[in-house]
Amino acid sequence: QVQLVESGGGLVQAGGSLRLSCAASGRTFDTHAMGWFRQTPGKEREFVAAISWSGSSTKYADSVNGRFTISRDKGKNTVYLHMTNLKPEDTAVYYCAGDQDTYRLGSNYPEYYEYWGQGTQVTVSA
Repeated sequence: QVQLVESGGGLVQAGGSLRLSCAASGRTFDTHAMGWFRQTPGKEREFVAAISWSGSSTKYADSVNGRFTISRDKGKNTVYLHMTNLKPEDTAVYYCAGDQDTYRLGSNYPEYYEYWGQGTQVTVSA
């Protein structure tokens, strides 16, 4: 059974930093693109960042570009989201997602991804 498990969320003051982790089990995602999305109550899931299967290509939402960094450690089958200069509007549940197909670059569309984690809450206080 494939599982993606996020961790690292929590409460932080504005301007602070957090690093989210997404550990995969049940299969390796070495040849699969991965992504991070976030969602607040009453809103659709929003793209945050994606990383290609190789790790050489990344993409970010405009709202987080320059503040967030996505990376991956294939040896640990884990993807990270390093978040800096956090703002109250970054408050959301953050989800990790895995592409079912191989050797792709990643996408900002949630329909692109087959596997999802349960989410981790990030709360940024003003």
